[in-house]
Amino acid sequence: MQDRIKVLGIVLKAEPIGEYDRRVVILTREKGKISAFARGARKPTSAFLAPTSPFTFGTFELYAGRNSYSVCDISADCYFEELRQDFEGAYYGMYFLELADYCTRENNDEREVLKLLYQSLRALTVKSIPRRLVRCIYEIRLIVANGEFPGLPQGNFSETALYAVEFIAGTPVEKLYTFTLKEEVLAELVKIAEKYRRDFLPGEFHTLEILETL
Repeated sequence: MQDRIKVLGIVLKAEPIGEYDRRVVILTREKGKISAFARGARKPTSAFLAPTSPFTFGTFELYAGRNSYSVCDISADCYFEELRQDFEGAYYGMYFLELADYCTRENNDEREVLKLLYQSLRALTVKSIPRRLVRCIYEIRLIVANGEFPGLPQGNFSETALYAVEFIAGTPVEKLYTFTLKEEVLAELVKIAEKYRRDFLPGEFHTLEILETL
C-alpha cells in the first residue's frame, strides 16, 4: 500500500519539469515547506493545471516516496482569484509568497507563517485596508514568527507608530488586520518595516524589485 498523507497548505511556487510535469513548493501546516511533483499538471486537460499554481490554498493528498512527494489529489478551497486578476495585487501577493519561501524550512513547525500568509493574502483583497499597511504588517510579523524581532525601534517615531509595531508583534494573527493608520503614521511604519526587513530578511527578492517600481 502506498504511503499517502494529507496536508493543508498554500502553493508558494511552481516550475515546469519535463514536457508536462510541474514541481510545486507548498507551505503546509503538517510538514512545513515541502516540494512535490505533479505528473501531467501542465496538460490543458489536467485536473492539476489550476490547483498547482501559486496562491492555491487547500488540502493536498501526497504520495511519500523514498526521496520526494508526488501529488495524488488536490481539494482547493481558495485560488485568490482577486489577486491573480489585479496586477498590483498579484505582485504584492507574489512578494508575500517569496518571503514565506525564504523564511521557511522542511519539517519545521511553520503553522504560524502559514496562518500569517493566508490572512495577509486575504487582507490584500480588502479595499479598505491600504496594501502598504498590509505589507508592513506582514513583514514585521514574519520577523516575529522567525524569532528575530528586535523589540521597538530606536529613533524619532510617534507613540502611535510605536504602538502599531507593538500591536503587530503581539496580537493573534487573526486580529492583525483590524486597524488602519493616518498617512503620516503609515509613512513612519513603512520606514520601520523597511529597516527590519533589511536587517532580518536580507535576501534579494525579485518580486520586491518589481513591486517597488509600481
